Amino acid sequence: MPLTREQKLDQLARGDATFDVVVIGGGITGAGIAREAAGSGLSTLLVEQRDFSWGTSSRSSKMIHGGLRYLGSGHFRLTRDAVRERERLLAEAPGLIDPLRFIMPHYQKQFPGPKLFQLLLRLYDRLSGQPSRQRLSPADTSQWVPGLSTNHLTGASGFTDAVTDDARLVQRVLEEAEADGAVCLNYMKAQAVLRNSETNAVTGVHLLDTSTEAQTLEMTVNTPLVINATGAWAGQLKQTDSSDTRIRPLRGSHLVVPYSRLPVSCSVSLFHPEDHRPVFAFPWQGTTVLGTTDLDHTESLSREPAINREELDYLLQISSRLFPASAITERDVIATWAGVRPVVTQSPALNQSKGTRKPSKENREHVVWSDNGLISVAGGKLTTFRLIAREVLERGQMPGFRLRNDALPVFASLPDLERPDAISHQNWHRLQGFYGPALPEVLLAGTHKTVAGTDTLWAELAWAAANTGVIHLDDLMLRRTRLGLVLPNGGEDLLPDIRRLCKPILAWDDTTWEREEARYLELWRSCYSLPATFPAKQEATG
Repeated sequence: MPLTREQKLDQLARGDATFDVVVIGGGITGAGIAREAAGSGLSTLLVEQRDFSWGTSSRSSKMIHGGLRYLGSGHFRLTRDAVRERERLLAEAPGLIDPLRFIMPHYQKQFPGPKLFQLLLRLYDRLSGQPSRQRLSPADTSQWVPGLSTNHLTGASGFTDAVTDDARLVQRVLEEAEADGAVCLNYMKAQAVLRNSETNAVTGVHLLDTSTEAQTLEMTVNTPLVINATGAWAGQLKQTDSSDTRIRPLRGSHLVVPYSRLPVSCSVSLFHPEDHRPVFAFPWQGTTVLGTTDLDHTESLSREPAINREELDYLLQISSRLFPASAITERDVIATWAGVRPVVTQSPALNQSKGTRKPSKENREHVVWSDNGLISVAGGKLTTFRLIAREVLERGQMPGFRLRNDALPVFASLPDLERPDAISHQNWHRLQGFYGPALPEVLLAGTHKTVAGTDTLWAELAWAAANTGVIHLDDLMLRRTRLGLVLPNGGEDLLPDIRRLCKPILAWDDTTWEREEARYLELWRSCYSLPATFPAKQEATG
């Protein structure tokens, strides 16, 4: 049985708690490092100052892909590594990572033309070892994508990448780390990295529990190695930088619309006429998502990011060009989300408000810095988290340390279970990938009825409330499940039913529930809904 939060805190508060490595940051990079470290026999602590996957790793474009755009920019190694990791993840975690067909329509006198795109796809297939390239006629394209604009359409190119639920991916990786002995705590802030006054070597981390405002719990843990995997926030802990590289926060925003208003069974892409970036419409959790933007994020990183009016118009513009008959407007938008990418730039004169190159031209490869026991990592892709984790740990230079075998899987094998009659084959596939070895517990946690036309079981809500470190209602509604993103008004109409189920599991009294509900709805309206003319920004709390 995994430790409860109280048991974990007791373990840390003894005063002599010592770990081989402390990982700061509970996104996909930190989770991957904790998984590889614990799996390699290191005593491992992971702390996250807000919720697991609160930052970039719950607000991505949900793609597990090689990065065809990066290949077009000449980043062959990044693309090669990513497509091979994509194939590995598809094989290890079907249901959590699933193949998705991508269609790129070609229009007369529009870049990229079919010959150039097919050439890129041929190289893409060679790097992955899994040929999926396809050339489609205009008639075939219309069959793949009903409602697509046919004005000057000359055909399309097809290929296969993959899609995931990024927040659930993080949670599963953390569960694998904990199964190997890691201690993982959300709402635990690393206030300071401690060092020996003479040698400057890392000796520990001072921690602050941020899960409640009522009382302050501080503690120090001992460790010779701290890994700063806080993504866009990495610069706040990285103490030295002898190079010109720095983190450039870039925001990517998305719209969620009803599948009935924009029914696509594949990801459809087109280069936006404004900045010539690829923008996608793709199916996700029973809805259709439009994304993404790519611009400098100049707001404080302590605030929840949110879409602005210009980004909304940008995404609606490409929707009207791709699917003119659908006539998608802001009235159709169920929800929005915005994430901040931790892109590492080589621009020496860069500041947060203006870069020397366009955001879409920045390199997406990760960078690792090392400073006498403090290793910082930023950049990289959701797809390559395992490779990044292993590289970072090898930089730790721990005496006698050996990484676990590269061939060992990230995810434990699934239990042999019979599908309950109430669960469809498609949803059973998803549940097996989402929960792996924990699925028997999930099925026993509650009813197998689905929530309000989604695929989410009420049992998933109950299990998540009891077992995944839920501290605030938005943890449950936006990350443990995605009900706040796929239901109108953030699922407000369902909150009375969720209250009846989850309030006793969370051991919240009426006052706590009402405070959490008000907090969640205000957060949703300010950061996950349509932007106001001058949108209010929500301070990140917790």
